[in-house]
Amino acid sequence: MTLPVPSLPDLLPTGPARFLGWSMIADPMVAGFLARAGFDAVLLDQQHGTHDYKSCCAAITEVALAGKSTLVRVPVGDFAMVSRMLDAGAAGVVAPMINTVADAEAFAAAAKFPPVGQRSWGPDRAMWLSGLRNGADYLAGANDRALTIAMCETQAAIADLEAILAVPGIDGILVGPADLSIALSQGTVIDPLGPAVTAALSEIARKTRAAGKIPCAFAPSPARAREMVGMGYQLVSIEYDAMTIVNAFARVLCEADPSRAG
Repeated sequence: MTLPVPSLPDLLPTGPARFLGWSMIADPMVAGFLARAGFDAVLLDQQHGTHDYKSCCAAITEVALAGKSTLVRVPVGDFAMVSRMLDAGAAGVVAPMINTVADAEAFAAAAKFPPVGQRSWGPDRAMWLSGLRNGADYLAGANDRALTIAMCETQAAIADLEAILAVPGIDGILVGPADLSIALSQGTVIDPLGPAVTAALSEIARKTRAAGKIPCAFAPSPARAREMVGMGYQLVSIEYDAMTIVNAFARVLCEADPSRAG
């Protein structure tokens, strides 16, 4: 067993860009595979993936056994799940659809202890995974250790980004390019690689770094991940587990039978 797991703030925002394994499949072994493949952290997706509280608890432990940290993306508006996942040992939480200062304040309130927020006490698994067995020691650093990453994926969020970044307790921004393309096109197209999205991504990274916060992004391919690192993003995913598995199976099948290509 490799414990305690590293704190994500110890990796971010200084140093080189880090890469995030994205887990949609609610099987702790798959999350563990991502950690052992070398990703710096693993995100467990409750919003669009199949993870729930129980699968996340198991996956957090599995990832910790590989010596890595875990983020959890909670469902839209599920601020009750924010503190539950932090108590379970997640290194941070990604909250979707944080479009206003009020959204950001509610998110920070659920994730941080007073005086920053209103998170209640119950971090038994979190203390074990952090290696801080004394409650006072854990509490003293808990607000700095637990990352709150707000998703910026709508025109409203872009318009209010600087104010959202200024909310005490918000540590960074994560961009979903597909949702961003739908928002920017008023629902007419999904074009996560298009010029409008690329321009918005660059501006979001610039503003986030200027605020001293952590810019994060989902990348649908290794090439796009490299581009996002070049834009200044400090934590970037590369595909997601189901996508990578399907593509890998398709590749070996086509290698065996080229007639199946295309």
